[in-house]
Amino acid sequence: MIVPVVLSGGVGSRLWPLSREAHPKPFIKLDDGQSLLQKTYQRVASVSNANEVITVTNRELFFYTKDEFEATENRAAQNTFLLEPVGRNSAMAIAVAAQYALAQHGSDCTLLIMPADHLIDDVVAFSHAVRRAEALASQGKLVTFGIKPTSPKTGFGYIEADGHEVRRFVEKPDRQTAEEYLASGKFFWNSGIFCMRAGSFLTELSLFAPDIADQAFKCVSGAKRSSGEGWQQYEMQQADFEQIRSVSVDYAVFEKSQHVAVVPCELGWSDIGSWTEYGALHPSDQHHNNVTGNVMLKQTNNCIVQGGDRLIATLGISDLIIADTSDALLVAHKNCTQDVRTIVDELKSRNDPSYKSFSTVHRPWGTYTVLQEGPRFKLKRIEVKSGGRLSLQSHKHRSEHWIVVSGNALVTNADELIELSPNQSTYIPLGNKHRLENPGFNRLILIEVQCGDYLGEDDIIRYEDAYGR
Repeated sequence: MIVPVVLSGGVGSRLWPLSREAHPKPFIKLDDGQSLLQKTYQRVASVSNANEVITVTNRELFFYTKDEFEATENRAAQNTFLLEPVGRNSAMAIAVAAQYALAQHGSDCTLLIMPADHLIDDVVAFSHAVRRAEALASQGKLVTFGIKPTSPKTGFGYIEADGHEVRRFVEKPDRQTAEEYLASGKFFWNSGIFCMRAGSFLTELSLFAPDIADQAFKCVSGAKRSSGEGWQQYEMQQADFEQIRSVSVDYAVFEKSQHVAVVPCELGWSDIGSWTEYGALHPSDQHHNNVTGNVMLKQTNNCIVQGGDRLIATLGISDLIIADTSDALLVAHKNCTQDVRTIVDELKSRNDPSYKSFSTVHRPWGTYTVLQEGPRFKLKRIEVKSGGRLSLQSHKHRSEHWIVVSGNALVTNADELIELSPNQSTYIPLGNKHRLENPGFNRLILIEVQCGDYLGEDDIIRYEDAYGR
């Protein structure tokens, strides 16, 4: 039995401002309307014909991830979410998945482990590679997928191999070394895709990183479990999780084990790890520009321009990346694609919210968008999906005024229960317990006006919450 494991933990900081901490790379929508996460989920579910898919992700992204899965076709009968309170890299993420699979399915359960933010064009070739990997895994091998290189990339790790036998793992090389690797025909890109039996992996993990193996067992066995129709979640406790060291599975196990094998393959694979690779997903015009959105180009060559509804006009430029979102604009030379993460690091050090989220923020009940903010006021557009309900809450520092634009609202305001239709409103005084619900079948859209001396999202006292927050 193959049980797919989707690892959805990376931020994708080199794709800022399109990727943010609260809206990371797996949630980026491609031109066909599907996110990278949805494509990965459908790929592993179809290739493995799985009844269950395990997803390891941050607990703050659980509802967003669950919504993405529910919007896909060919869903697995059971979706299991292992929720991390903090990120601890791939060794710990795979360890908790293996511990869960061992407990539920036994040591011979074969895990197919996929990062959530990769793209594979040739699903048939991928299916064949999975079958080869499964055969090796049945022999106790820890199998990694080696991608035949098409260019001397310096941003990838490499695997030197002889057939299925791994000679060595090597770190990201310089340009000259990468060209030598490409010419030799013996080196493959390290894809971060793995196939192995849960018991085989945990045996090797216990040998080379026993602290991670022990802590993973503790985290899974001590997790808070809840479930619904077709899904279950294991919320691992912060005190158990944050003690573990952050290390990649390559460094912790694969580079040390004597039981590693590689499946060389050509899959049309990309990790979309930079703006150069993201741009290549879009057709190139006669001047080698890759463009998305409302863009007008004049005397522009070899540029990547990512926009939306707002017009971007360029004139007399070359070799640039221009990425525009609702609240941030990146302009960078194409030679600096690997350095975009330094901007994110700087924004984080300044506590600038644009490193973390967009002006539109996803919540279990829907979304909110900050339209305008100033001294002592904030204006929001709130959308509540059908059946969605915000928590019963109050605020210490602000009052709120709600105006319904579309749909129907059911409002708890202190001791009152009020029904509101479009163009009707209510006022929530500071300190009142209140809740907003959408009892209808259509989306509820309203405008919220906040007034007070502090308008941060942490000024919420929750009394009841349908989503367990």
